[in-house]
Amino acid sequence: MDNHDDPRNGTVQPDSKKPKLTHPISSHELLHEFSHHQTAVARINNGSFGSCPRSILTAQTTWQLRFLQQPDDFFFNTLRNGILDSRKIIKNLINADDVEEISLIDNATTAAAIVLQQIGHHFSSGKFCRNDTVIIFHCAYQAVKKSIEAYVIPVGGSVIEVELPFPVNSNEEIIAEFKKGIERGKINGGRVRLAIIDHITSMPSVVIPVRELIRVCRENEVDQVFVDGAHALGSMEVDVKEIGADFYVSNLYKWFFSPPSVAFMYCNKNKKLNDVHHPVVAHEYGNGLPAESAWVGMRDYSPQLVVPSIMEFVNRFEGGIEGIMKRNHNMVVKMGVMLKEAWGTNLGSPPEMCASMIMIGLPSKIRVMSDDDALRLRFYLRVYHAIEVPVYYQALGNGERDARDKDGFITGYVRISHQVYNIVDDYNRLKTAIIQLLQDGKICSELPKE
Repeated sequence: MDNHDDPRNGTVQPDSKKPKLTHPISSHELLHEFSHHQTAVARINNGSFGSCPRSILTAQTTWQLRFLQQPDDFFFNTLRNGILDSRKIIKNLINADDVEEISLIDNATTAAAIVLQQIGHHFSSGKFCRNDTVIIFHCAYQAVKKSIEAYVIPVGGSVIEVELPFPVNSNEEIIAEFKKGIERGKINGGRVRLAIIDHITSMPSVVIPVRELIRVCRENEVDQVFVDGAHALGSMEVDVKEIGADFYVSNLYKWFFSPPSVAFMYCNKNKKLNDVHHPVVAHEYGNGLPAESAWVGMRDYSPQLVVPSIMEFVNRFEGGIEGIMKRNHNMVVKMGVMLKEAWGTNLGSPPEMCASMIMIGLPSKIRVMSDDDALRLRFYLRVYHAIEVPVYYQALGNGERDARDKDGFITGYVRISHQVYNIVDDYNRLKTAIIQLLQDGKICSELPKE
């Protein structure tokens, strides 16, 4: 049981502003909260789909039953107030000025559609010119790229993709590349109309210096900035006033324990962004994004209603959500360093540039030489070792940045996550599985394919 104690109930001092713990969560209770997870699986990929505790699932079921018992009464007298209660909690968590700046939507992909359909309208109406652009990082989430393809490219806009340095050593490297991208957007008299900046990139996983990049955007008269913080809430501090973006989105189901699927979207009221609309047009169209998002037709709204229950859950831990974030960061760094040293490789970024996920180089001898090799290794780890972890292929060609171990260039990385249910043995199993591959002399192209 000790393995369950250490990462969950550490020595983080509780914040005096937090409610005093009346019943700190025990190891037994924590095991019960996640007892619906498939047994015997080393689940070190919380970053993809998150994790919802049993008590929150129970609260969700209660909301669902309340609706089914009397749908009309629930719709007219309960739903809006319940969503408003959740929005008020999010407002305080992210230090927004006004609850009307907060909308609850399905996920970060929905937020991208909201922002990019607005940008597309500006192109089609002639407000923006054909030389004008949207700027993103090359590793931006694929659905965001698809939204640009759907809403912006057909009406004359273009996109600039900035290469994220990886492995990365400092914020300055990222800022320098971003500035180059901004300058490319000015060629032939064009303007960068929208910057989409990840707060934490997904693959590879790196915390981006968003405040500094937004300052660059303002200095270069970029019209709007949309921060995609899909992984942020519950993983790192989010203060929207300090960040200074026009739009900010973060999923609640990845690191904030909600059931799928709910995210918050922040729209800075000082920017008078009156022309943003939910992509699903329903009865509330034209009444503001919070109202439009609160009813997009008949669907399950229970994920939006359980935020008060999530706060009850996280406040059972020392330090509340801040304590959870600190312990997750410390543990993922500790486990990343352990794996790096065991394999003789490297970290994808300094510890201060990660939150609750970190990239670790794989030994060059197993030869992750393509995306297909990365998928083969991931499948092998899942099926033959019951380890769930993403594998990333990093092509060579970065000059001095290309990482090496004693046998050659490192072209494969794993992205490990740490959440409250993880134990040290999860990471030891990954360490052993990779070492076993080395001892057996196997390379990725020889592994079975899903």
